Amino acid sequence: MTRLVLLALVGLAAQLVDGALGMAYGVTSTTLLLLAGVAPASASASVHLSEIGTTLASGVAHWRFGNVDWRVVTRIAVPGAVGSFLGATVLSTISTSTAAPWTSGVLLALGVFLVARFTRPLRPARPRPVRTRFLAPLGLVAGFVDATGGGGWGPIATPTLLASGRMEPRKVIGSVNTAEFLVAAAASAGFLIGLGTSGFVLPTVIALLAGGVVGAPLAAWLVRAVPAQVIGAAVGGLIILTNTRTLLRVSDLESSVGLWLYPLLGLVWVSAITIAIRIHRRVRTTQQPSPVAEPELEPAAS
Repeated sequence: MTRLVLLALVGLAAQLVDGALGMAYGVTSTTLLLLAGVAPASASASVHLSEIGTTLASGVAHWRFGNVDWRVVTRIAVPGAVGSFLGATVLSTISTSTAAPWTSGVLLALGVFLVARFTRPLRPARPRPVRTRFLAPLGLVAGFVDATGGGGWGPIATPTLLASGRMEPRKVIGSVNTAEFLVAAAASAGFLIGLGTSGFVLPTVIALLAGGVVGAPLAAWLVRAVPAQVIGAAVGGLIILTNTRTLLRVSDLESSVGLWLYPLLGLVWVSAITIAIRIHRRVRTTQQPSPVAEPELEPAAS
């Protein structure tokens, strides 16, 4: 019982991060299951099954708060579902861990770009339509990586759309979270075909689902309330930290380098968010109209 309560809390925390920053639910939950000794395919299958419920709750919440661009959702969700279904069937028979360093390297570069972009004053937002020929391959790749790695839809789709500069950060996060419902459903169908019902750890699924559903509305509110400048810096720092961890593990340097590199990256992340907050406050102050002094009344003649 204690283990299930802890898993529910993990689901709650993971959904708060995922719903507010557009990533980390799958990665966080899968990592925990792997540490508990669950096989990679079963861990990814269980997480994706729980995500059917959490992404549905998250999508509804983001829609209610006006964070969803349905044009983007429809154009990225279907290719994402195709990629996740293919990834699930592949993972059922073989691991694609050899591709992890390449994927993490690209994401690390995106993270650095986002931190650099959102720690300086932003230009006035001029949203432009994102092209379908850009969204379709992005969804396909993100869906495939998500299913094979137990997480990756948000870490790939969210920073890539943010880096394009064509969408408001809150709409990027809301749209990516909403489209993930179809991605999670397709991945679960692929795992069901490849592994059967034995591939799903149902108590774990229920615990993660319960925590995620509770956290979804709060996360959708947070992404609307937090300024775009701060969201961008937070996403960039999270991308840098998580993918540096992947690269260090693959190269067997985590035990020697991680002791000092992780605190350093954490300090950089906090500093980037602090700078973003200060810039946002300064820009907001300069954009506020100066108060107009009221004319003094002439004293009435006696």
